[in-house]
Amino acid sequence: MIVFPNAKINIGLQVLKKRVDHYHELETVFYPIKLYDVLEVIQAKEMAFYPTGISVEGDGKDNICVKAYHLLAKDYDIPAVEIHLHKNIPIGAGLGGGSSDAAFMIKLLNEKFSLGISSEKMEGYAKQLGADCAFFIRNTPVFATGIGTDFTPLDLDLSSYHFCVVKPPIHISTAEAYQSVVPDKHGKDLKTNMNRPITEWNNTVINDFEAGIFNKYPEIERLKKELYQAGAIYASMSGSGSSVFGIFKDQPTFLENKENYRIFYC
Repeated sequence: MIVFPNAKINIGLQVLKKRVDHYHELETVFYPIKLYDVLEVIQAKEMAFYPTGISVEGDGKDNICVKAYHLLAKDYDIPAVEIHLHKNIPIGAGLGGGSSDAAFMIKLLNEKFSLGISSEKMEGYAKQLGADCAFFIRNTPVFATGIGTDFTPLDLDLSSYHFCVVKPPIHISTAEAYQSVVPDKHGKDLKTNMNRPITEWNNTVINDFEAGIFNKYPEIERLKKELYQAGAIYASMSGSGSSVFGIFKDQPTFLENKENYRIFYC
């Protein structure tokens, strides 16, 4: 059985405060985009994990798809499987690729082995694997709060627009990104600003990580400016970076001559 885990972008991201458990309260919008990994599960005599595509670091036993399998196997009688993961969504890019792989693994096992797990319960399992994993269970636009695990459905349809996602050869860990962000408990009223016309988002829908990241990696700031120069209606870094996306009215052509960059048109 084969599924295609998709990426997401963050449209706006406000860091409100640091909690006593060292997580951060935030507000953001998760929006799914048509950029995919490939995940296949085959029933087997023993567990195995076979990654291809973008190099997946670490021992296969630590891969989030394998963790998702073992999480469900504790509560359900699931046979051993071979997991084949072809990575195409860039890693360390703020696109949620690993989280999507985990959530799709849960959904795939649920369907393949007729486990009958509800969406709510699948979200509960996904939350144990990562803050934004649960988003990919329903995989529809949401306004996310808390540590990125509390969702309110959002009536946001950008299907008439074109997306360009650019991943520079820079890896930014979440820990690194938070080092230079300044929480603001008052936020910037993201939920209200999302109701403005998309042509006004560039002045109102802000990613709080950008200031610190741009200061350390000016190349990423240049990418955002170049997306606007190429005609983007709105451009932003996604999540904690390092990818930058632009939303265009017409299909863009962008940075075709840049080496070591990955460019996706969605």
